[in-house]
Amino acid sequence: MGFFKKTYRLLSDEDLMLDISKGNHAAFTELYERYSKVLYQFFFVRMWKDSEKAEDFVQDLMTKLIQNPKSFDLSRSFKTWIFSIANNMVKNEYKKQAVRSGMHSFDADAMAYSISADSEEKKVEDALFKEAFDKQLNVLDIKHREVFELRHVLGFSNKEIAELMEINEGTVKSRVFYAIKELSQLLNEYKPSY
Repeated sequence: MGFFKKTYRLLSDEDLMLDISKGNHAAFTELYERYSKVLYQFFFVRMWKDSEKAEDFVQDLMTKLIQNPKSFDLSRSFKTWIFSIANNMVKNEYKKQAVRSGMHSFDADAMAYSISADSEEKKVEDALFKEAFDKQLNVLDIKHREVFELRHVLGFSNKEIAELMEINEGTVKSRVFYAIKELSQLLNEYKPSY
């Protein structure tokens, strides 16, 4: 049994999808193990840090995957494809929330920031910076914030972001640059003075 598990670990995502489309549940288990945590993080960051909603979205997405594996085009990158679906799920949820609240915008929490400090003073400074960073990230317009989060929180490449958001790489680079520039100006008081 362990031999087959090791074999699945060596397969590409696309090969696993081919096996899944043939009804192979072990291939699905391997793909689930590869993507469930990163998808959870994606949904958690973009869905107001609501862990229950993030878990529900992962389960919904994986259920869709197992029910209709043949919808995946084997010539595409699986990672880009699955995150395109996840991104659309988030957009649809934003629209639902906006309709429910009667608003045309939303306030998504930004990024997870870990505080690691040696002294209490450093911890306080870091906490203040995190609070200011979260606040300023939310000031950015959504197109810049989304690209920044995909690049610097979830670690997508510029090419993957371009495919995911259906924009060109130059636009991705421009939006990331703009977001960093804006954040740098908005958080100017936190620059080290040395």
